[in-house]
Amino acid sequence: MTPLTVAPPGTAPWPPEAADAYRSAGLWQGRLLGDLPWQWADRDPDRTALVDEHGPISYAELALRTDALADGLAAHGLLRGDTVLVQLPNRWELVVAVLACARIGVAPVLALPAHREHELSELARTARAAAVIVPGVWREYDHEALAHRLVDRSPWLRRVFVAGAPRHPDSVPLSDLARPGPAPAERRRRLDGSAPDPADVALFLLSGGTTGTPKLIGRTHDDYLCNARLSAEACGFGPDTVYLAVLPVGHNFPLACPGVLGTLHAGGRVVLARSAEPRAAFRWIREQGVTVTAAVPAVAQRWMAAIERGEADRADLATLRTVQVGGAPLGPELARRIGPGLDCRLQQVFGMAEGLLCYTRDDDPDELVVTTQGRPLSAWDEVRVVGADGAAVPDGRAGELWVRGPYTIRGYHRAPEHNRRAFTPEGWYRTGDVVSRLPSGHLVVQGRIKDLINRGGEKVNAKEVENLVDSLPQVHQAAVIGVPDPELGERVCLCVSLNPGAALTLGEIRTLFRDRRVARYKTPERLELFPALPLTPVGKTDKKALREQVAVRDGQPASSGT
Repeated sequence: MTPLTVAPPGTAPWPPEAADAYRSAGLWQGRLLGDLPWQWADRDPDRTALVDEHGPISYAELALRTDALADGLAAHGLLRGDTVLVQLPNRWELVVAVLACARIGVAPVLALPAHREHELSELARTARAAAVIVPGVWREYDHEALAHRLVDRSPWLRRVFVAGAPRHPDSVPLSDLARPGPAPAERRRRLDGSAPDPADVALFLLSGGTTGTPKLIGRTHDDYLCNARLSAEACGFGPDTVYLAVLPVGHNFPLACPGVLGTLHAGGRVVLARSAEPRAAFRWIREQGVTVTAAVPAVAQRWMAAIERGEADRADLATLRTVQVGGAPLGPELARRIGPGLDCRLQQVFGMAEGLLCYTRDDDPDELVVTTQGRPLSAWDEVRVVGADGAAVPDGRAGELWVRGPYTIRGYHRAPEHNRRAFTPEGWYRTGDVVSRLPSGHLVVQGRIKDLINRGGEKVNAKEVENLVDSLPQVHQAAVIGVPDPELGERVCLCVSLNPGAALTLGEIRTLFRDRRVARYKTPERLELFPALPLTPVGKTDKKALREQVAVRDGQPASSGT
């Protein structure tokens, strides 16, 4: 008997007619993310699935650990329809936690290791998370203590699970729960018998966000497996693929584009790295025979610079066939350098956690690979490029990108007001990205409408930073803009007008953000003081004029602001 769909209240479903069409076309196959480890293990149990700093894990062991953890989470009271806040770095526990939650119908909310109380408390509140999964101490930060502070302040959070050895008496050791025990076949049958529905939410990703903290993006088993499977096919992943994850796997790009899930689905091997630091990443590539990895432009630049300075050896990259670059704008000049600089093929990737993915393909001419951000993954991806009036513009002309399709959501979780702005009544997602489309279907990303700063692939919401700075008594008015940076793409620049007689330093801003426990990448790196901020005719801060004025201070022409 097929179980009833259980989606957390506030999650927007696809219209029935669209869902039926996707199923009929074989895009949604009625499979479950949590069932995949055993399907993979039955295919080739002894083959290595994951490698991290703790060593290799076979496909059979991955399935056994997933079931053990699923059973353990359920024994601690987690039920189908619950949500769990997951904040883990790139290690085997993250992959197993995602799969184990999916096995029992619990939706993990994939936070990033850089998030702190400011972000996590809001995510836990919006998701009404029942538990939190964290490392103990990671990069000298005590995530376990943070998790218990969240529990103390939340009416929903009940449990803290810790990867590693817990120090708090109320923490539950995640690794112990994931240790395979007796009677695995019986456990497998029992979990199979209580499986969720493919239309249930499998996991929550985070949006870049344009108002407040990130929005929750509910991805179902049906749509997210479509995302990963079609991506793996388009990128030619197979059993010989060795994928290096250097970006945080909580991001959609390294998780399923094709990423970790696409690699495992294709029978390949995933290597989980602690960081993208060149020498460490190159060592993984050499030792594991890595064939493909994903990077943001800043990482690709850092790797090439390390080679040019003699700090890393290009010979370590002998097995590397492809570097996927996405997550932030990649200009043609840098794009032309990446293939020769890293002695591999560049693949551009453009997409969003909300859905649409575009890839350049192996058979694309080189010029398209370096000058476009690829074409949509599926023929079922519907794409419109529209002007300010919502009418379609001709190919070659810039406009806002609107999308819908089999793996593009129809609404954010518990965000009805925002959804009315972000989605049309017909289900089109207004991305806020400004693109032009070529007759071939390839897209060229030209900018964005949304007020976001893209700092090395991490999206910083300007309004969120402004709201924090406005709490300072010295501040009369604050505005945040992105300023160009050769390494990260953009850095966070805070523009402020002060109250009479007040003074403000960048050090005070940093102290505020540290005391509020805000993710470090959101902290302003530059402070510009103005007698008054420029305003538009309707009285709003004129950020275009601000960018021009900051550019002039940097000795650039005023027209460089965009």
